[in-house]
Amino acid sequence: MKRRVHQSLRPALSLAVTLMLLLFAAASAVAGDYPALQGVKGLDSVFDVTIGSPRKAIVTFQAIRGVYLDESVRALANPPSTVIVFLGPGVKLVSSDHSDYGKADEQAFGKLIQMIRQFKKDGVRMEVCMHAVKALGIDPATLMPEVHPVGNGFISVLGYQAQGYSMVKVP
Repeated sequence: MKRRVHQSLRPALSLAVTLMLLLFAAASAVAGDYPALQGVKGLDSVFDVTIGSPRKAIVTFQAIRGVYLDESVRALANPPSTVIVFLGPGVKLVSSDHSDYGKADEQAFGKLIQMIRQFKKDGVRMEVCMHAVKALGIDPATLMPEVHPVGNGFISVLGYQAQGYSMVKVP
């Protein structure tokens, strides 16, 4: 016995098939751009920043922002979650004390500060290792308010990894 689709259901069925094809095409486009994203539901990442050069940090921070703003990453089922933990010499990047740096770096710090503020607006969580702050003799009062102090940044990185975040080292 042959069944026929009632004429009133044809537009809905056609729409459903079209939507399924569009979803399949979008998923293929994501996987096609980045084969590594095939089957991935979302990207949770923690960036371990020990880089001490503000000029080098600018380039790296542009790449970090590029990760969570990338269309392929945003197309995943779960929105990206990004954390930046400043460790070692990296803690100097979030301090207003630039006495260890020259004039060429001062201009870079202006851009770096803007980038850190943009990270905060974008919902990126940022933490600074107070162990490194103390070891490097940095006055905690000079730390940017956008960055949350933690006792030991290694514990933060390990904790995020235990929660399933992928760690990226930024030396």
